Amino acid sequence: MILLGALFYRTLRWGDPFWQGLERLVYFVLFPSLLFVSIARVPFTPSALKFLAVGAAVTLCGALAGYAAKLWLRADRLIFAPGVQCAFRFNSFLALAPAAKLGGEAGVALLSLLIGVAVPLCNLISVWGLARSQAINVWRELGRNPLIIATLSGLLCNLLGLRLPLILDTVLYRLGQASVPLGLLAVGAGLRWIGAREAPFLSAWFIAVKLLLLPAVALTFAGYAQLSVLEKQIVVMFAALPSASSSYILAMRMGGNGPLVAFIVSAATVVSIVSLPFWLLQSL
Repeated sequence: MILLGALFYRTLRWGDPFWQGLERLVYFVLFPSLLFVSIARVPFTPSALKFLAVGAAVTLCGALAGYAAKLWLRADRLIFAPGVQCAFRFNSFLALAPAAKLGGEAGVALLSLLIGVAVPLCNLISVWGLARSQAINVWRELGRNPLIIATLSGLLCNLLGLRLPLILDTVLYRLGQASVPLGLLAVGAGLRWIGAREAPFLSAWFIAVKLLLLPAVALTFAGYAQLSVLEKQIVVMFAALPSASSSYILAMRMGGNGPLVAFIVSAATVVSIVSLPFWLLQSL
């Protein structure tokens, strides 16, 4: 699906506005619908807190490892600050299909909970790193994030025992299902190779942290926390995801080096075709 997205972008000539609109549709409507329905339906267990704690700890380890590169790699602030978010941010669109294959609705629900915790955490760290020279209201950014809104709304419905009318539940479910193929097509269309020569060693470090170090950390933490097989698979898969295209959007909005981030995201996505199945096998 990713390769098809890249092929369609380069051959159909529908223009960037079409693909940008598709990505916005997935991000603001389809994916939040899936998160809401999945979280509203999931039965909570005591182990869910351990599972979420492992996911948050893995994200923080990625941020620490990314910023550690400052100790030995000299890089301009406008290069390092936007690039470092690629060491811990994740592409949610790539997670949906594996999560559904691993555990069906239960797998998607666990992933949805993890996204609800990790999205605000990643945004806080990313914006903090980029905000020193730019004026931005962090809490406003978080408060209008559709993934956070969908997660909190689904959680509230679940805890209160509320059930949506059948027609609304069905519509949201169908919208959510559409987010999987369309999200993967958008990922493929968003692959970019500009900026490859700007900071090769720094780029390699961020990709290695995201695709090699973090899955190993997640596998270790999951073992210590004694997570269930499905929980371990989901958290390892989450840790092994490549960086999200939203990293590029944030970098451009805040005056960072967008082309470098576009290259890191694209390179990590291609490498993950091999690395993601490898780590999934290790989690069995």
